[in-house]
Amino acid sequence: MKTREIKELKNKSAADLEKSVRENREKLRNLRLDLAAGKVKNVGELRVVRKSIARLLTFLTAQSKDNKK
Repeated sequence: MKTREIKELKNKSAADLEKSVRENREKLRNLRLDLAAGKVKNVGELRVVRKSIARLLTFLTAQSKDNKK
């Protein structure tokens, strides 16, 4: 993710973040299946998607903590 994309995450709603997490998890699932079948050429993409999911979950957790305060 680029710096600009990370800054945009701060402005997204919790519903949008959850939708992005679901989409990325589906993408990761498909990449893993393709990797097992030998179709993936860029295995580094798995790492990028995993880190993207973690980043989204971090922002989601931060938002929920801010809402509690």
